[in-house]
Amino acid sequence: MATGDALNRALLQELLYAYGPCGQEDAVREICRRELGPHVDEIWADEAGNLVGLIHGANSEAPAIRLMAHMDELSMLVKRIDSDGTLHMTPLGTMYPGNFGLGPVAVLGSNETMIGVLTLGSEHTTKESQQIWETKPDQGDKALDWLHVYVFTGHSPDELSAAGVLPGTRACVHRSKRTLIDVGADYLGCYFMDDRAAVTALLDTARRMAEGDRRPNGDAYFVFTTSEEVGGIGGSYASRTLPGDLTIALEVGPAEAEYDTRCSRGPIVAYSDAEGVYDKPVADRLLAIATDLGLSPQPAVLGAFESDASHAKASGLVARAGLLCLPTLSTHGYEVIARRAIPDMTAVLLEFLLR
Repeated sequence: MATGDALNRALLQELLYAYGPCGQEDAVREICRRELGPHVDEIWADEAGNLVGLIHGANSEAPAIRLMAHMDELSMLVKRIDSDGTLHMTPLGTMYPGNFGLGPVAVLGSNETMIGVLTLGSEHTTKESQQIWETKPDQGDKALDWLHVYVFTGHSPDELSAAGVLPGTRACVHRSKRTLIDVGADYLGCYFMDDRAAVTALLDTARRMAEGDRRPNGDAYFVFTTSEEVGGIGGSYASRTLPGDLTIALEVGPAEAEYDTRCSRGPIVAYSDAEGVYDKPVADRLLAIATDLGLSPQPAVLGAFESDASHAKASGLVARAGLLCLPTLSTHGYEVIARRAIPDMTAVLLEFLLR
């Protein structure tokens, strides 16, 4: 089975450790800039904060293509601050507190990063503690939601203010919960494979093309986008402003019986999602390439899913769109991918660009 180069685990781990909430992807962008710069002809950050690398094509008459992986992650926003320094939060992206789990968070103040704990409160309580009681499975039996939880900071409002923590400040799952683990011999688990695993694949694609002294057929734009989790903002801007009429998004994809997709098989090629229909010739081509490489690709019609490419196409900002996914368990939660998934995605991308 063709799987390309081995997984660059050190790079993936570095990307997972970096905080990158929507609209504040600076730390992730700098890693991408360092890794991408030596392998592209031009590199820049655009007005939306996207990092763009261009590799000129071998054929000046061939159409340009945009490959996109997003730098942002699911996170939280401070909604208000109580008199005791408690932070009340709202989600930045689609998830519930249970997706993250209770535990340490990094509150990214403009002057200092503060450490807090996302908590519900004590389970040893009665109905008098209403917000706790109603989440107990043997009592209120309500799903844990953002109204039930808060962040304990151990700091006064004045101390938080001095650190630059105020309503609108981002908070992320703490780095202590972002270490890759091995799951059996063939799988890896961590928060935020979405979309750091696809970012790793896109960076490795540029590296392998440069090291092999190869050129894409047409100009190839490697785009690391901002704010995908809140509506594909960066990807839509890049689709509108960069040359070419094709955008392909690189993502995690749900490995679920509903879609007949499995984590143990090859890359997922989407034919549609909740935002619209991907272009069939593009999906067919991705599927054929993965098949030729012996990767057992998985065609899928996805629901409750959106991407940079489908957002851009639905808004009329790009003529054609495609979506290639790494099969992933527990998307938007503690995610699991096959160890070979990133090299497999890289192999498909290389062939797609070269043909």
